[in-house]
Amino acid sequence: MKMHSYWLDTSTPSGDYSSTPIPKEVDVAVVGGGFTGLSTAYHAAKAGKSVALLEANTVNWGASGRNGGMATTGLAIGFRSAMKRYGEQRAIGYFNEYNKAIDLIENLVEDHDLDVDYERSGKMTLAWKASHFEGMQRTAEDLKRLVGQPVELVDRANIRTEIGSDVYHGALVDPLGAGMHVGKFGHALAGLAVDAGATIHERAEVVDVERIGDTTIHDLKTTRGTVRAGNVVLGTSGYTGKPFGWQQRRIIPVGSFIVVTEPLPQAVVDELLPNRRMASDSKNFIYYFRITPDNRLLFGGRARFALSDPSQDRKSGEILQKAMHHIFPQTRDARIDYMWGGLVDISMDQMVHAGEHKGIHYSLNYSGHGVQMANYMGKVMVDVISGNPEANIWRDLKNPWIPGYFGEPWLHLRAGGAYYGLQDKFS
Repeated sequence: MKMHSYWLDTSTPSGDYSSTPIPKEVDVAVVGGGFTGLSTAYHAAKAGKSVALLEANTVNWGASGRNGGMATTGLAIGFRSAMKRYGEQRAIGYFNEYNKAIDLIENLVEDHDLDVDYERSGKMTLAWKASHFEGMQRTAEDLKRLVGQPVELVDRANIRTEIGSDVYHGALVDPLGAGMHVGKFGHALAGLAVDAGATIHERAEVVDVERIGDTTIHDLKTTRGTVRAGNVVLGTSGYTGKPFGWQQRRIIPVGSFIVVTEPLPQAVVDELLPNRRMASDSKNFIYYFRITPDNRLLFGGRARFALSDPSQDRKSGEILQKAMHHIFPQTRDARIDYMWGGLVDISMDQMVHAGEHKGIHYSLNYSGHGVQMANYMGKVMVDVISGNPEANIWRDLKNPWIPGYFGEPWLHLRAGGAYYGLQDKFS
Protein backbone atom coordinates (compact mmCIF):
# COMPACT_ATOMS: atom_id res chain seq x y z
CA MET A 1 0.00 0.00 0.00
CA LYS A 2 1.26 3.48 -0.90
CA MET A 3 0.92 6.24 1.69
CA HIS A 4 0.62 9.06 -0.82
CA SER A 5 -1.85 10.48 -3.32
CA TYR A 6 -3.13 8.23 -6.08
CA TRP A 7 -3.56 11.31 -8.28
CA LEU A 8 0.08 12.35 -8.01
CA ASP A 9 1.31 8.79 -8.36
CA THR A 10 -0.55 8.35 -11.66
CA SER A 11 0.30 11.68 -13.33
CA THR A 12 3.43 13.14 -14.89
CA PRO A 13 4.77 16.61 -13.98
CA SER A 14 4.94 19.11 -16.84
CA GLY A 15 8.53 19.92 -15.88
CA ASP A 16 11.11 20.23 -13.13
CA TYR A 17 10.90 23.73 -11.68
CA SER A 18 13.16 23.22 -8.68
CA SER A 19 16.11 25.17 -10.10
CA THR A 20 14.51 27.85 -12.28
CA PRO A 21 16.18 31.17 -11.42
CA ILE A 22 14.12 33.57 -9.32
CA PRO A 23 13.63 36.80 -11.32
CA LYS A 24 14.57 40.16 -9.83
CA GLU A 25 11.20 41.77 -10.58
CA VAL A 26 7.79 40.76 -11.97
CA ASP A 27 4.36 42.26 -12.43
CA VAL A 28 2.74 39.47 -10.39
CA ALA A 29 4.15 37.08 -7.79
CA VAL A 30 1.89 34.15 -7.02
CA VAL A 31 2.41 32.30 -3.74
CA GLY A 32 1.28 28.68 -3.85
CA GLY A 33 1.50 26.04 -6.59
CA GLY A 34 -1.98 24.56 -6.29
CA PHE A 35 -4.99 25.32 -8.47
CA THR A 36 -5.41 28.91 -7.21
CA GLY A 37 -1.80 29.79 -7.91
CA LEU A 38 -1.50 27.89 -11.17
CA SER A 39 -4.69 29.40 -12.54
CA THR A 40 -3.60 32.88 -11.45
CA ALA A 41 -0.23 32.40 -13.12
CA TYR A 42 -1.80 31.14 -16.35
CA HIS A 43 -4.42 33.88 -16.66
CA ALA A 44 -2.01 36.64 -15.63
CA ALA A 45 0.62 35.52 -18.15
CA LYS A 46 -2.06 35.16 -20.80
CA ALA A 47 -3.02 38.79 -20.08
CA GLY A 48 0.55 39.86 -20.85
CA LYS A 49 1.90 40.22 -17.31
CA SER A 50 5.27 38.93 -16.16
CA VAL A 51 4.61 36.25 -13.54
CA ALA A 52 6.63 34.23 -11.02
CA LEU A 53 4.90 31.42 -9.13
CA LEU A 54 6.59 30.52 -5.83
CA GLU A 55 5.91 27.09 -4.33
CA ALA A 56 7.44 25.79 -1.09
CA ASN A 57 7.29 22.17 -2.26
CA THR A 58 6.33 21.04 -5.77
CA VAL A 59 3.45 21.86 -8.09
CA ASN A 60 0.19 20.24 -6.92
CA TRP A 61 1.81 19.10 -3.65
CA GLY A 62 -0.93 20.43 -1.32
CA ALA A 63 -4.71 20.15 -1.35
CA SER A 64 -4.94 20.34 -5.16
CA GLY A 65 -3.23 16.96 -5.49
CA ARG A 66 -4.76 15.30 -2.42
CA ASN A 67 -8.53 15.72 -2.85
CA GLY A 68 -11.32 13.54 -4.19
CA GLY A 69 -11.17 14.85 -7.74
CA MET A 70 -14.70 16.27 -7.60
CA ALA A 71 -15.78 19.56 -9.18
CA THR A 72 -19.23 19.90 -7.66
CA THR A 73 -22.02 22.44 -7.65
CA GLY A 74 -23.27 24.30 -4.62
CA LEU A 75 -22.03 26.06 -1.50
CA ALA A 76 -20.36 24.37 1.46
CA ILE A 77 -23.09 25.72 3.78
CA GLY A 78 -25.96 24.71 1.48
CA PHE A 79 -28.26 26.90 -0.60
CA ARG A 80 -31.05 27.30 1.93
CA SER A 81 -28.60 28.23 4.69
CA ALA A 82 -27.08 30.81 2.35
CA MET A 83 -30.52 32.32 1.72
CA LYS A 84 -31.17 32.63 5.44
CA ARG A 85 -27.77 34.20 6.06
CA TYR A 86 -27.38 36.47 3.02
CA GLY A 87 -30.80 36.83 1.42
CA GLU A 88 -32.22 35.29 -1.72
CA GLN A 89 -30.39 37.29 -4.41
CA ARG A 90 -26.94 37.06 -2.86
CA ALA A 91 -27.37 33.33 -2.29
CA ILE A 92 -28.32 32.85 -5.94
CA GLY A 93 -25.24 34.80 -6.99
CA TYR A 94 -22.94 32.79 -4.74
CA PHE A 95 -24.44 29.49 -5.94
CA ASN A 96 -24.00 30.43 -9.59
CA GLU A 97 -20.28 31.05 -9.07
CA TYR A 98 -19.84 27.31 -8.56
CA ASN A 99 -21.56 26.60 -11.87
CA LYS A 100 -19.31 29.14 -13.60
CA ALA A 101 -16.30 27.49 -11.95
CA ILE A 102 -17.10 24.07 -13.42
CA ASP A 103 -17.77 25.67 -16.80
CA LEU A 104 -14.29 27.25 -16.69
CA ILE A 105 -12.66 23.86 -16.13
CA GLU A 106 -14.68 22.40 -18.99
CA ASN A 107 -13.67 25.27 -21.28
CA LEU A 108 -9.99 24.83 -20.40
CA VAL A 109 -10.21 21.10 -21.09
CA GLU A 110 -11.96 21.61 -24.44
CA ASP A 111 -9.96 24.63 -25.62
CA HIS A 112 -6.60 23.01 -24.91
CA ASP A 113 -7.59 19.37 -25.46
CA LEU A 114 -6.37 18.46 -21.97
CA ASP A 115 -6.06 14.75 -21.16
CA VAL A 116 -7.35 14.95 -17.57
CA ASP A 117 -10.19 12.37 -17.52
CA TYR A 118 -12.78 15.14 -17.18
CA GLU A 119 -16.37 13.86 -17.08
CA ARG A 120 -19.60 15.66 -16.19
CA SER A 121 -21.26 12.63 -14.60
CA GLY A 122 -23.14 14.56 -11.92
CA LYS A 123 -23.03 15.15 -8.18
CA MET A 124 -25.06 13.10 -5.68
CA THR A 125 -25.68 14.20 -2.09
CA LEU A 126 -26.89 11.30 0.07
CA ALA A 127 -29.20 11.64 3.07
CA TRP A 128 -27.67 10.09 6.19
CA LYS A 129 -31.00 10.43 8.03
CA ALA A 130 -34.63 10.60 6.94
CA SER A 131 -34.84 14.18 8.23
CA HIS A 132 -31.93 15.11 5.97
CA PHE A 133 -33.87 13.89 2.92
CA GLU A 134 -36.81 16.07 3.92
CA GLY A 135 -34.42 19.03 3.89
CA MET A 136 -33.16 17.98 0.45
CA GLN A 137 -36.72 18.06 -0.86
CA ARG A 138 -37.05 21.69 0.18
CA THR A 139 -33.62 22.50 -1.25
CA ALA A 140 -34.54 20.92 -4.60
CA GLU A 141 -37.70 23.04 -4.80
CA ASP A 142 -35.74 26.24 -4.11
CA LEU A 143 -32.95 25.41 -6.55
CA LYS A 144 -35.38 24.66 -9.38
CA ARG A 145 -37.52 27.72 -8.71
CA LEU A 146 -34.84 30.31 -8.01
CA VAL A 147 -31.72 29.12 -9.85
CA GLY A 148 -33.12 26.88 -12.55
CA GLN A 149 -30.77 24.13 -11.42
CA PRO A 150 -31.85 20.76 -12.97
CA VAL A 151 -31.67 18.78 -9.73
CA GLU A 152 -33.61 15.57 -9.13
CA LEU A 153 -34.61 13.64 -6.01
CA VAL A 154 -34.17 9.90 -5.54
CA ASP A 155 -36.15 8.41 -2.65
CA ARG A 156 -35.06 5.46 -0.56
CA ALA A 157 -37.21 3.00 -2.52
CA ASN A 158 -35.24 3.83 -5.68
CA ILE A 159 -31.81 4.47 -4.18
CA ARG A 160 -30.32 1.38 -5.84
CA THR A 161 -30.61 3.11 -9.20
CA GLU A 162 -27.82 5.40 -7.97
CA ILE A 163 -25.80 3.53 -5.36
CA GLY A 164 -25.19 -0.09 -4.39
CA SER A 165 -25.95 0.51 -0.72
CA ASP A 166 -29.00 0.55 1.54
CA VAL A 167 -27.48 2.84 4.17
CA TYR A 168 -28.91 6.12 2.86
CA HIS A 169 -32.44 7.55 3.01
CA GLY A 170 -32.43 9.15 -0.42
CA ALA A 171 -30.37 11.46 -2.58
CA LEU A 172 -30.31 14.82 -4.33
CA VAL A 173 -28.72 14.52 -7.77
CA ASP A 174 -27.33 17.46 -9.74
CA PRO A 175 -26.26 16.46 -13.27
CA LEU A 176 -23.99 19.50 -13.61
CA GLY A 177 -21.35 18.18 -11.18
CA ALA A 178 -18.13 16.82 -12.67
CA GLY A 179 -15.04 14.81 -11.87
CA MET A 180 -11.50 14.68 -13.22
CA HIS A 181 -7.99 13.44 -12.57
CA VAL A 182 -6.68 16.33 -10.46
CA GLY A 183 -3.08 15.22 -10.71
CA LYS A 184 -3.16 15.42 -14.49
CA PHE A 185 -5.13 18.68 -14.38
CA GLY A 186 -2.69 20.41 -12.03
CA HIS A 187 0.31 19.45 -14.13
CA ALA A 188 -1.52 20.45 -17.33
CA LEU A 189 -2.35 23.84 -15.79
CA ALA A 190 1.32 24.32 -14.89
CA GLY A 191 2.23 23.58 -18.50
CA LEU A 192 -0.31 26.11 -19.76
CA ALA A 193 1.08 28.76 -17.40
CA VAL A 194 4.66 28.20 -18.57
CA ASP A 195 3.61 28.17 -22.22
CA ALA A 196 1.88 31.52 -21.64
CA GLY A 197 5.12 32.99 -20.26
CA ALA A 198 4.96 32.48 -16.48
CA THR A 199 7.91 31.06 -14.57
CA ILE A 200 7.40 28.44 -11.85
CA HIS A 201 9.80 28.08 -8.93
CA GLU A 202 9.52 24.94 -6.78
CA ARG A 203 11.35 24.54 -3.46
CA ALA A 204 11.03 28.34 -3.12
CA GLU A 205 9.29 28.87 0.20
CA VAL A 206 8.38 32.49 0.96
CA VAL A 207 9.97 33.25 4.34
CA ASP A 208 9.52 37.02 4.54
CA VAL A 209 7.41 39.71 2.88
CA GLU A 210 8.16 43.45 2.91
CA ARG A 211 5.67 46.00 1.62
CA ILE A 212 7.05 49.01 -0.21
CA GLY A 213 5.24 52.04 1.22
CA ASP A 214 1.45 51.96 0.91
CA THR A 215 1.50 50.29 -2.49
CA THR A 216 0.80 46.74 -3.70
CA ILE A 217 4.54 46.36 -4.42
CA HIS A 218 6.30 43.82 -2.19
CA ASP A 219 9.68 42.21 -1.86
CA LEU A 220 9.25 38.47 -1.30
CA LYS A 221 12.23 36.69 0.19
CA THR A 222 12.29 32.98 -0.61
CA THR A 223 14.66 30.14 0.20
CA ARG A 224 16.03 30.55 -3.35
CA GLY A 225 16.18 34.32 -3.72
CA THR A 226 14.19 37.55 -3.52
CA VAL A 227 11.74 38.93 -6.07
CA ARG A 228 10.02 42.33 -6.21
CA ALA A 229 6.40 42.10 -7.38
CA GLY A 230 3.98 44.79 -8.46
CA ASN A 231 1.15 42.63 -7.13
CA VAL A 232 1.11 39.57 -4.88
CA VAL A 233 -1.62 36.91 -5.02
CA LEU A 234 -1.72 34.45 -2.13
CA GLY A 235 -3.34 31.07 -2.79
CA THR A 236 -2.00 28.68 -0.15
CA SER A 237 -5.30 27.65 1.50
CA GLY A 238 -4.79 25.19 4.39
CA TYR A 239 -1.01 25.44 4.01
CA THR A 240 -0.83 29.20 4.65
CA GLY A 241 2.21 30.04 6.77
CA LYS A 242 3.46 32.72 9.15
CA PRO A 243 4.69 35.32 6.62
CA PHE A 244 0.96 35.73 5.93
CA GLY A 245 -0.23 35.78 9.53
CA TRP A 246 -3.39 37.83 8.95
CA GLN A 247 -4.71 35.24 6.50
CA GLN A 248 -3.38 32.30 8.53
CA ARG A 249 -5.40 33.36 11.59
CA ARG A 250 -8.57 33.12 9.50
CA ILE A 251 -8.03 29.50 8.45
CA ILE A 252 -8.24 26.34 10.51
CA PRO A 253 -6.58 23.53 8.52
CA VAL A 254 -8.58 20.32 8.97
CA GLY A 255 -7.38 16.92 7.81
CA SER A 256 -9.32 15.16 5.09
CA PHE A 257 -8.33 11.56 4.43
CA ILE A 258 -8.72 9.14 1.54
CA VAL A 259 -8.33 5.44 0.74
CA VAL A 260 -8.36 4.01 -2.78
CA THR A 261 -8.93 0.35 -3.63
CA GLU A 262 -7.30 -1.79 -6.24
CA PRO A 263 -9.04 -1.71 -9.66
CA LEU A 264 -12.44 -3.38 -9.30
CA PRO A 265 -14.27 -5.66 -11.74
CA GLN A 266 -16.63 -3.76 -14.03
CA ALA A 267 -19.63 -5.60 -12.59
CA VAL A 268 -18.76 -4.38 -9.09
CA VAL A 269 -18.23 -0.80 -10.30
CA ASP A 270 -21.62 -0.89 -12.04
CA GLU A 271 -23.24 -2.01 -8.80
CA LEU A 272 -21.48 0.49 -6.50
CA LEU A 273 -22.09 3.66 -8.52
CA PRO A 274 -23.90 2.76 -11.75
CA ASN A 275 -23.92 6.35 -13.05
CA ARG A 276 -20.39 7.15 -11.82
CA ARG A 277 -21.61 10.17 -9.85
CA MET A 278 -19.40 12.24 -7.58
CA ALA A 279 -20.96 11.36 -4.21
CA SER A 280 -20.96 12.71 -0.66
CA ASP A 281 -23.32 12.41 2.27
CA SER A 282 -25.06 14.86 4.58
CA LYS A 283 -23.04 14.36 7.78
CA ASN A 284 -20.62 16.90 9.20
CA PHE A 285 -18.09 14.07 9.51
CA ILE A 286 -18.65 13.65 5.80
CA TYR A 287 -17.98 10.62 3.62
CA TYR A 288 -17.32 11.25 -0.07
CA PHE A 289 -16.60 8.73 -2.79
CA ARG A 290 -16.34 8.17 -6.52
CA ILE A 291 -15.01 5.76 -9.13
CA THR A 292 -11.57 6.69 -10.47
CA PRO A 293 -10.82 6.63 -14.21
CA ASP A 294 -9.27 3.16 -13.84
CA ASN A 295 -12.24 1.66 -11.91
CA ARG A 296 -11.01 1.98 -8.34
CA LEU A 297 -13.27 3.12 -5.51
CA LEU A 298 -11.97 6.31 -3.90
CA PHE A 299 -13.47 6.75 -0.42
CA GLY A 300 -12.66 9.80 1.70
CA GLY A 301 -13.85 11.88 4.58
CA ARG A 302 -13.23 13.77 7.79
CA ALA A 303 -12.63 10.50 9.62
CA ARG A 304 -11.30 12.43 12.62
CA PHE A 305 -10.76 16.13 13.29
CA ALA A 306 -6.97 15.88 13.05
CA LEU A 307 -4.11 17.23 11.00
CA SER A 308 -2.48 15.20 8.27
CA ASP A 309 0.80 13.39 8.97
CA PRO A 310 1.87 9.78 8.36
CA SER A 311 0.51 8.43 11.66
CA GLN A 312 -2.76 10.36 11.44
CA ASP A 313 -3.20 9.40 7.79
CA ARG A 314 -2.92 5.72 8.64
CA LYS A 315 -5.25 5.89 11.65
CA SER A 316 -7.82 7.87 9.72
CA GLY A 317 -7.45 5.63 6.68
CA GLU A 318 -8.20 2.56 8.77
CA ILE A 319 -11.35 4.25 10.10
CA LEU A 320 -12.38 5.09 6.55
CA GLN A 321 -11.77 1.54 5.39
CA LYS A 322 -14.23 0.27 8.00
CA ALA A 323 -16.72 2.93 6.95
CA MET A 324 -16.30 1.93 3.31
CA HIS A 325 -17.05 -1.68 4.18
CA HIS A 326 -20.18 -0.56 6.05
CA ILE A 327 -21.44 1.53 3.12
CA PHE A 328 -20.28 -0.94 0.46
CA PRO A 329 -20.00 -4.53 1.79
CA GLN A 330 -19.05 -5.53 -1.76
CA THR A 331 -15.58 -4.08 -1.12
CA ARG A 332 -14.66 -6.16 1.93
CA ASP A 333 -12.20 -8.29 -0.04
CA ALA A 334 -10.77 -5.44 -2.11
CA ARG A 335 -7.15 -4.51 -1.47
CA ILE A 336 -6.35 -0.93 -0.44
CA ASP A 337 -3.65 0.39 -2.77
CA TYR A 338 -3.48 4.03 -1.59
CA MET A 339 -4.00 5.85 1.70
CA TRP A 340 -3.24 9.53 2.31
CA GLY A 341 -4.36 12.78 3.89
CA GLY A 342 -4.34 16.51 3.22
CA LEU A 343 -5.60 19.78 4.67
CA VAL A 344 -8.93 21.47 4.01
CA ASP A 345 -9.04 25.19 4.81
CA ILE A 346 -12.10 25.96 6.95
CA SER A 347 -13.20 29.48 7.88
CA MET A 348 -15.63 30.62 10.55
CA ASP A 349 -18.48 30.91 8.05
CA GLN A 350 -17.42 28.16 5.59
CA MET A 351 -17.46 30.65 2.72
CA VAL A 352 -14.87 31.56 0.10
CA HIS A 353 -12.83 34.59 1.15
CA ALA A 354 -10.98 36.64 -1.41
CA GLY A 355 -9.81 40.22 -1.30
CA GLU A 356 -6.89 42.45 -0.39
CA HIS A 357 -5.25 43.12 2.97
CA LYS A 358 -2.39 45.62 3.30
CA GLY A 359 -1.60 45.39 -0.38
CA ILE A 360 -1.66 41.57 -0.64
CA HIS A 361 -4.40 39.93 -2.70
CA TYR A 362 -5.61 36.54 -1.53
CA SER A 363 -8.14 33.82 -2.33
CA LEU A 364 -8.64 31.15 0.34
CA ASN A 365 -11.18 29.21 2.41
CA TYR A 366 -12.76 26.82 -0.07
CA SER A 367 -14.04 24.55 2.73
CA GLY A 368 -13.65 21.32 0.81
CA HIS A 369 -14.88 22.68 -2.54
CA GLY A 370 -11.57 23.84 -3.94
CA VAL A 371 -11.24 21.75 -7.10
CA GLN A 372 -13.53 24.04 -9.06
CA MET A 373 -13.39 27.22 -6.96
CA ALA A 374 -9.60 27.47 -6.62
CA ASN A 375 -9.11 27.27 -10.37
CA TYR A 376 -11.95 29.76 -10.96
CA MET A 377 -10.72 32.22 -8.35
CA GLY A 378 -7.30 32.34 -9.99
CA LYS A 379 -8.96 33.88 -13.04
CA VAL A 380 -11.07 36.17 -10.83
CA MET A 381 -8.01 37.50 -8.99
CA VAL A 382 -6.34 38.34 -12.29
CA ASP A 383 -9.46 40.32 -13.24
CA VAL A 384 -9.22 42.12 -9.88
CA ILE A 385 -5.55 43.14 -10.20
CA SER A 386 -6.28 44.19 -13.79
CA GLY A 387 -8.72 46.81 -12.50
CA ASN A 388 -12.06 45.00 -12.18
CA PRO A 389 -12.77 44.51 -8.44
CA GLU A 390 -16.44 43.71 -9.16
CA ALA A 391 -15.32 40.37 -10.64
CA ASN A 392 -14.83 39.15 -7.06
CA ILE A 393 -18.33 38.46 -5.73
CA TRP A 394 -16.91 37.57 -2.30
CA ARG A 395 -15.17 40.91 -1.78
CA ASP A 396 -17.69 42.31 0.74
CA LEU A 397 -17.91 39.24 2.98
CA LYS A 398 -16.58 39.80 6.48
CA ASN A 399 -13.54 37.65 7.16
CA PRO A 400 -13.26 37.44 10.94
CA TRP A 401 -10.27 36.23 12.86
CA ILE A 402 -10.93 32.94 14.67
CA PRO A 403 -11.02 33.88 18.37
CA GLY A 404 -8.00 32.67 20.31
CA TYR A 405 -6.38 31.23 17.20
CA PHE A 406 -2.78 32.04 16.28
CA GLY A 407 -2.10 29.35 13.69
CA GLU A 408 -1.87 26.30 16.00
CA PRO A 409 -5.10 24.38 15.35
CA TRP A 410 -5.05 21.51 17.88
CA LEU A 411 -7.43 22.99 20.47
CA HIS A 412 -9.86 24.16 17.81
CA LEU A 413 -9.77 20.77 16.10
CA ARG A 414 -10.73 19.00 19.33
CA ALA A 415 -13.53 21.45 20.02
CA GLY A 416 -14.74 21.30 16.42
CA GLY A 417 -14.65 17.51 16.38
CA ALA A 418 -16.76 17.28 19.53
CA TYR A 419 -19.25 19.87 18.25
CA TYR A 420 -19.77 18.30 14.81
CA GLY A 421 -19.91 14.80 16.28
CA LEU A 422 -22.86 15.89 18.42
CA GLN A 423 -24.46 17.58 15.41
CA ASP A 424 -24.27 14.32 13.44
CA LYS A 425 -25.76 12.38 16.34
CA PHE A 426 -28.72 14.64 17.06
CA SER A 427 -29.46 16.47 13.77
